[in-house]
Amino acid sequence: MDYGGIPLWINRLLGEPSVLSLQGRIDPAWFRANNDQACPEQCDCPIHWPTSLYCDSRGLESLPQDLPQGTQYLFLQGNKISSLSYPVLANITGLRWLIIDNNQLESNELELASLQNQTQLRYFFANRNNLKSVPGGLPAGLEQLRLAYNRISSISPGAFQNLQKLTVLLLQGNRLQTITEGDLKGLVRLNLLDISGNYFSAVPSHLPPSVQQLYLSYNNFSGLDKGSFEGFLNLKHLRLSHCGLQSSSVHPQAFNHSGLVEVDLSYNELTTTPTVPTTLQYLYLEANSIQEFNVSSFCREVGPLSYSRMKILRLDGNKMAQHQLPPDWVHCLRVLQRIFI
Repeated sequence: MDYGGIPLWINRLLGEPSVLSLQGRIDPAWFRANNDQACPEQCDCPIHWPTSLYCDSRGLESLPQDLPQGTQYLFLQGNKISSLSYPVLANITGLRWLIIDNNQLESNELELASLQNQTQLRYFFANRNNLKSVPGGLPAGLEQLRLAYNRISSISPGAFQNLQKLTVLLLQGNRLQTITEGDLKGLVRLNLLDISGNYFSAVPSHLPPSVQQLYLSYNNFSGLDKGSFEGFLNLKHLRLSHCGLQSSSVHPQAFNHSGLVEVDLSYNELTTTPTVPTTLQYLYLEANSIQEFNVSSFCREVGPLSYSRMKILRLDGNKMAQHQLPPDWVHCLRVLQRIFI
């Protein structure tokens, strides 16, 4: 399981468990024999992490009963659970992680109170379920919400209104077509937003300006205009691979954002190198149809202090070879470390 494709950083000082599954690691009977807390028969309760409960990949169709009151990290991935029951979770007041990926959660089976009362909840992972909308009523302390690869086509009104601490939101692999002005209101600290693999035809206009990592790959964009990324204050990493982009539909100033560090435009239909800021360090253009390399795409002028800060440039899988590069490209890309062509 990839937990939405983004690594999960572990803080050992907080007692966070360093493994997300105990399957195949050690005899589960050893956990019960050496752990004096009540442990549901369907789960493992390791003495290493006394506040962790591993109930993953057990064929469960509902939440285990009589969960230990001190549970902070609950692993339920790989089951057949379709609902979150308030009475079962009500006994747990200090839950910090709830990981329920690869289940059968239904939007109409979510009891909002089951999550609203989890005031300590920081991570809620429900990737690869059957959700049709982003649930409302999530606890205000939530820091990561991972809902990738569901069937989400809408966002409940006010779903993010109180989630001012949320930094990671994964919605890739869903069925979103639009994001309206109020849909993401409240996400003032959002750092990473992944809406790849949805049904967008243009870059949504109403995204949180705080985003630093924006992943938009696998959408069918008609083009990029001058203002596509204007509203972002701190945008650094931008992924736009597999979007059907053509050079004629990408405005020359679409990437005019001096804060950008990395741009991925691989696997599109570009025929010329796009114009990017001189401060950009990583540009991925592999697997396009590029047959023209323009130095002006990287440097508006070339001089002692006027040059590109590009470190890595990928041009492999295009329709040009290195001997076709113009002779002055080395003066513009003078700090380049690797070029793939």
